[in-house]
Amino acid sequence: MSLPSKVKLVDVGPRDGLQNEKQPVPASIKIELVHRLQDAGLKEIEVTSFVSPKWVPQMADNAQVMAGITRRPDVRYSVLTPNLQGFEAALQSQPDEIVVFGAASELFSQRNINCSIAQSIERFAPVVAAARAANIYVRGAISCAVACPYEGDIAPERVELVARLMKAIGVQHVGVADTIGVATPIKTQRAMQAALKHFDLNDVSGHFHDTYGQALVNTLTCLHMGVWQFDTSIAGLGGCPYAKGATGNVATEDVVYMLHGMGIETGIDLDKLVDAGQFISDFLQRKPNSRAATALLAKRA
Repeated sequence: MSLPSKVKLVDVGPRDGLQNEKQPVPASIKIELVHRLQDAGLKEIEVTSFVSPKWVPQMADNAQVMAGITRRPDVRYSVLTPNLQGFEAALQSQPDEIVVFGAASELFSQRNINCSIAQSIERFAPVVAAARAANIYVRGAISCAVACPYEGDIAPERVELVARLMKAIGVQHVGVADTIGVATPIKTQRAMQAALKHFDLNDVSGHFHDTYGQALVNTLTCLHMGVWQFDTSIAGLGGCPYAKGATGNVATEDVVYMLHGMGIETGIDLDKLVDAGQFISDFLQRKPNSRAATALLAKRA
């Protein structure tokens, strides 16, 4: 398979990245981060999630953040909606896209959202139907697509099952997520092939965490399969609250550096991206969790 000439990155930093931060991040900082990401050339940003503030207090300002963004017509703003109640709340904020997530692991599903895989899909069906009726694009995420903190390795057949169930309820795009960052290239390839049995190549994406330093090579594996859409997180923000030691998502800066070095177009200005990563890292009072950003900032200094 020849490599794609262009890649679309979805920056999930404002939502997936910040949701696990212990210290409260004010809405004004989140809004500024979204503005900096779109200024750097990101065309799709996962802004927030409409979940119960009891479970994720960091996202309690979801409506305020969505209302505060200066929107651009060429940028798609997505939000996570775990159930119909969350979707109805999100609807007021007029997202361009919603994200629903199901795990390929029964135990993870039980411990994360207190229901089985089949029940989670049943719960999403009315959400997907309501979104499609409102002309809102629906993206699905398959978490623990390679391994689970409770079950260990996950068979590709389980990924295929979740992809098939998501397709059946009207999900338009599916992301294959290595939630705890343990995947290696062959395992990544098998999980992606499983999703591709039910979704077109243009309707799949990769979502890799970098716990074992494998996220870039897993991204490269998918590029060789023709996959051209990926979730990344500014400054490598994020983690998984249910998996001990799971570090953040792959840093947007690292993926952009790799893609540009391969002659693959992203539409992203790497310098502005590094600035955005430094902005949020400064607020969090730590260094960006990105090797490329660290090197580029040292070069500037």
